[in-house]
Amino acid sequence: MKILFILSFLTSFTVLYFLYRESYERTWKGRVYYLFFLWLASLELILKWEKIDVKVQEPRSKRFIISIITALLPTIYVFISNFSGLNALIMEISPKHYGLDWWSKFMPLTIEYLVFTVLSLLLVVLIYGIKGLRRFALPITLLGVVGLIFLIDNLYPFGEFSPFQIFVPTTTMLAANLLTLMGYQTELKGQAYKVPILRVQSDMGEASFGIAWPCSGIDSLLIYSLVTILFIEDNDASLRQKAAYFLIGAVITYFINALRIAEIFILAIKYGATSLEVQRFHDHYGPLYSIIWIIVYQVIMIGVQFLRRKASLRHAAKDL
Repeated sequence: MKILFILSFLTSFTVLYFLYRESYERTWKGRVYYLFFLWLASLELILKWEKIDVKVQEPRSKRFIISIITALLPTIYVFISNFSGLNALIMEISPKHYGLDWWSKFMPLTIEYLVFTVLSLLLVVLIYGIKGLRRFALPITLLGVVGLIFLIDNLYPFGEFSPFQIFVPTTTMLAANLLTLMGYQTELKGQAYKVPILRVQSDMGEASFGIAWPCSGIDSLLIYSLVTILFIEDNDASLRQKAAYFLIGAVITYFINALRIAEIFILAIKYGATSLEVQRFHDHYGPLYSIIWIIVYQVIMIGVQFLRRKASLRHAAKDL
């Protein structure tokens, strides 16, 4: 029963892979985060196998039967949403913006993330009890946060969501300064649809883009904040050290976001603003840079914590 949680979502994710293989290559409005969800959940299970208690013991108990049924629900939802017309209905009733249906096309994926988040919460409570929520908070939070980020963008596209968009001008200025240091000419050309327009020129050509909060990596800052707070909660470091860990990582994450913007302009000037290279970086590699950094930083903190414990044990041994 310990691996039922993993098997439940592994099955549904596998079905989705055969239905939408390309979506597992997309980070923005894609299913790459499902892979990170499985990795984080599996890592928690492997590292704390002996400490994780299973509440379901008797195969004939009501809890066992309900757990099995709940474990099937993610896969059942995949089949219902994709083969009963549910996804088409979701797209139909989703809001259209600026006469475009681009955002409504991604609403089924957004609802899918949120449904999986709710089902993962239910399944963890049934199998591991309330304490299980604490152990699997990281992967579940990742699913939920990504779903909410996609939902906000679908409902409030471009720069309409002010709480996130308010950080964009600063990130845009940082990206412009980085490009200037690289020898490019940059110019801020006002706003369109509430997003700042940055124009970049070089001997090879020029490119102009409007920069909304998803493009500037505000989503990765939000994911970083929640993941890191959950990660350092059980860290034995002092409050001051935890704050330092968080701030250092946040600054680097912010800088990576500015580099992402700069890289898009470099690719646009080299290959063209509508080129496949720009699209791939925007949807695939750019967000992936931030996610990989977030994971690497957690590993770095584990290493720092291990070295601190080792050093404290050495000092204790010397005192003896």
